[in-house]
Amino acid sequence: MKKKEVMNSSTQCQRRIVAIKDTMSLLSGKWKVYIIGTLLYGGKMRYMDLMREVDGIGTKMLSKELQDLEANLLISRTVVNTKPITVEYELTEYGRTLEKVIEEIMVWGQQYRNTVFNQDNEIV
Repeated sequence: MKKKEVMNSSTQCQRRIVAIKDTMSLLSGKWKVYIIGTLLYGGKMRYMDLMREVDGIGTKMLSKELQDLEANLLISRTVVNTKPITVEYELTEYGRTLEKVIEEIMVWGQQYRNTVFNQDNEIV
């Protein structure tokens, strides 16, 4: 292999690793993928609906994660002029680009449960 080919290969590998690092940093933690998946499959949701759906999350943590996802352009927040005022969250078009990733995580999780725990949890 020529020196230039090695450098190109190394540069390409470094770029891929940086992209993986960025993605993992953005989606890290216990709740972000769970919230994104909930909005992906459940559609637009109010704050309290998310609290019910994302089992085990606290109010402060949900607020923090929603702010972070909104800052990264993955979800949008809409204040609805009702009494009392309600807030709705939904995935942005950019957030929807994670659909294939979420689907693959779900499929892998089903296979993992079936393999390790000998449980068949196919979602129909």
